[in-house]
Order: sequence, then C-alpha cells, then structure tokens
Amino acid sequence: MTQPAAQLRKTVKLIDLIMLGAGTAIGAAIFTVLGPAAKVGGSGILIATGIAALPMVLFALVYAWLASTAPVTAASYEWQRRFTHPAFAFGIVWMRVLANAVVMIVYGQTLTNYLGKVWDFPAKPVMLAFFTALFAVNYFGVAIAARVQTVLMLGLLAVLALFVGAAGPHLRPELFAEALAGGWLPIAATLPLMIQLFLGIETATEVGEEVEDAERVVPLGVAGALVLTVVVYLSVAFAALSLIGPAALAASKAPLLDAAQAAMGRWATPLIVAAATLALSKSMNATFLVYSRFLFAMGRAGTLPAALGRIHPRFGTPYVATIVAFAASCVGLLLPTSLLFLLLAVSVPTLLKYMGTCIAAWNAASSHPDVVAAARLKFSPGLVKLLAGLGVVAAVVIAALGLTTDVRPYGLIGGWLAAGMIYYAWRRRRAA
Repeated sequence: MTQPAAQLRKTVKLIDLIMLGAGTAIGAAIFTVLGPAAKVGGSGILIATGIAALPMVLFALVYAWLASTAPVTAASYEWQRRFTHPAFAFGIVWMRVLANAVVMIVYGQTLTNYLGKVWDFPAKPVMLAFFTALFAVNYFGVAIAARVQTVLMLGLLAVLALFVGAAGPHLRPELFAEALAGGWLPIAATLPLMIQLFLGIETATEVGEEVEDAERVVPLGVAGALVLTVVVYLSVAFAALSLIGPAALAASKAPLLDAAQAAMGRWATPLIVAAATLALSKSMNATFLVYSRFLFAMGRAGTLPAALGRIHPRFGTPYVATIVAFAASCVGLLLPTSLLFLLLAVSVPTLLKYMGTCIAAWNAASSHPDVVAAARLKFSPGLVKLLAGLGVVAAVVIAALGLTTDVRPYGLIGGWLAAGMIYYAWRRRRAA
C-alpha cells in the first residue's frame, strides 16, 4: 500500500507569526544599522527611520492581501511564479538566496562584536556554532523554531523597554530640527540602510502552508509585526541619538552598548550584551527558517534540484533545504567583513523581492478575478493596483539610492544573478 506523501505541518500560531516577522528585524537591524547609517546621514537617521517605514506599509498591505487569498510557504517565490513568470520569479528569489546567506553573516558578525565586549574568542568558530544550533532547531520542526523565536523576542522587548526607560530623562526633541538642518540628501542616502530596520515583517507570509486558517491569521500577523516594529525602532533610535549623538554612533562598533552606558553605567554591558544575544539569535533563527523555505519551494517547483523539495516524514520539515541553507551560511563566512557592503548586499535583493511581489499583486488584481473574489481582505482591484504600483516605485527608488553609498554590492548581486539565469536556462533546456 502506498504511503501518503509527507506534508508540511500546520503548527504556527498568530503570536508566532508576529514574533517571526518583528523578530526578523527588531534587535538585529538596530544592532547593525545605526552605526553605518549615522556615518552617512548623521541626525537625519531619525527622519529616515520614519520615512523608511512608509514603503514597508505599502509592501505589508500588498503581502497581506495576497496572503488572504493565496497563503503558501515561500510565498514571495510562489506568488511571483504564479502571477508573473517562472523565470522572473527564479531571478528575484535567486538573489534572495545570496542575500539570506549574507544576512546570516551580518547577524553573526554583529553578535560576536557584542559578545567580544565580555570576553575574547575567535569570531568565526563562534558564528559557526550558532549556525549549527539554528540548523538543529529548524531541522526538528517549525513549531520548535517558532516557540524559540517567541521566547527570545519577549525577552528582548523587556530589555529594550529598560533601555528606553533609562534614556527618558536625556531625550532631546531638538534632534528632529538638527536632522532637517543637514538637508534631504543625507537622509535620502541613508534610506537603503534604514529600510533594513523593517526588512522581514513579511516573514509571516513565508510559512503560509504551516499556519491553520492562514487566509485570516497571516494578514493579522503581518499587521502586528509592522506595528510592533515601527514603535520599537522609533523609540530605540531616538533614545540612542539623545544619549550619545550621531558622531559617536557612527564611530561605534556597538552603538547601542555605548548609548546604554551613557544612561546606565556599569549595568549597561551585561544588559545590552544579553539583548544583543537574544536579538541576533532570534533574527538568525527567523532568517534561517525563511531561507530554507525558499530553497524548498524552488526544489518543489523544479527550478533547483528536486531533492530540495523533500519533506521529512517524521518532523514535517524541508530537511534537505535546511541542510543546504546551513551549508550556504557556512560558506558565507568567507565574504568581506565590511558591514556597509554586507548591508547593501542584503537590502537590494530584498527590495527587488518586494518589487516582484508587488508586480505579482498587480497582475493578480488585473487578470485573476477568482483570486480577487477569494481574498479575505476585500480590497478592490483598483486599490490593490494602486498599492502595488506605489510599492514598485518605492522599491526601485530606494534600491537605486544605494548606488550613492557603495557600488560594489551591485556588482556582486549582478554577477550572482547572471550565473543563476545561465543555470536556469540550462536546466530548462535539459527539461525540454
């Protein structure tokens, strides 16, 4: 008798989705972005933080609408494959394969910078140990990975609340006037970095097949993640700038630690190092989970080797894709260590992913009345197209602004995309 094929398990809850989305960004980005961003934009990062949230509102609405009608694991890939073109979807997500490997290194590098404030150790072996632990958590079940994420996130929120509370007597509202005094050019140049603060809020959509009642729960998860992310980041950025100013942030390898020391003295080091460990561990966990789902979806669709689409018969996880994601993260340890270079190498493919998803939403609203009718979020086709069109413009403009900061990541991304499309064409020719 034929055994039924293994299926992804529907064990992810609403609270897990909010913590997956917000947890991908909150903590990790604030530990990595504030320093390089302050170097480019000075006090203007306060304004840039608010502006960077606006395109994410567009992207969140587009993602939430698509999730309310077509929830699926590795949604960013599957929506583009269904509503645009398989080759286009492959190219966009192929760039994300690189970006996910890079972001694991960004998080690992920043984590070791903070842990290095407490004791000396070889950074890359410690990063490898963290990658190995994340691999084990994700291999044995998405429910385990999601629960770990929730616990870590709640701990981080408590620590960040202590930090903002300690900064209360030192808050400087005049920083907003200083931010505008430098003009809009530094603010605009900072946007490709500041968008990092919000990357990942759509993570709730990427595990759609693993959520019960996904059409209703996933959009709620996206909305909750966005609101939580905006509130936390505006509070933390304002507190840090008030405590030590943009010049000190720009010069620091651990900006939140230096800011906390100004308000909390000797208690700052153990508190912020603990916060960094919580934040970066959960961000790596969320990124690793989504990374493996992209590889799984591409294997299931046949654009990458079919083995990547296998599901573990006992744990219900894409175990081959999880192994490959772990291996790729380890290879990423060989990349350059410049945070500015690495951050752009992450943000540009992510923005292009948002662009591709907006195009998919436009096409769905234009040519698929059955999709519009099935959506739990009752947006009109015209509203969906408006949101999608604005999202495309925002993604392209912000990605292009990064050219004024560092052009090298664009060369790396372009070369990776060219290699991927050659592979895609070869695979299609073999299958014909």
